[in-house]
Amino acid sequence: MICITVVFGQGTKLIVADSSLAAPSLSLLPPSSEELKTDKATLACLAQMSVGFADVSWTSNEGPVTDGVFTSSAKQQPDKSFGLSSFLTIKPSQWISGRVFSCKVSVGSRFTEKSITKSDCSE
Repeated sequence: MICITVVFGQGTKLIVADSSLAAPSLSLLPPSSEELKTDKATLACLAQMSVGFADVSWTSNEGPVTDGVFTSSAKQQPDKSFGLSSFLTIKPSQWISGRVFSCKVSVGSRFTEKSITKSDCSE
């Protein structure tokens, strides 16, 4: 795999990568039962990929979600892969009502998307 990163003057990054990049692997975690007793619920999307850059987006069955999203920078792991985390904070009522939430992580033209809803999780 070839990946070249060049940073220009004000921090503009140009990343050139070959087309053989693997799609990222994802884990999508539900809010904890303890957190659901409060006024917020957090979904966690954990991605592992072969390069240190990715685009992350969240959607619900109501469309794109941008409020309440925090995504970390990619960090290199001991095995030379890269990991990043993205968190979506929602209202517990949105989770309890059975709304479907999806996390999509794209690396170049390759992507992986996972969805989760309350009915996917055991009590």
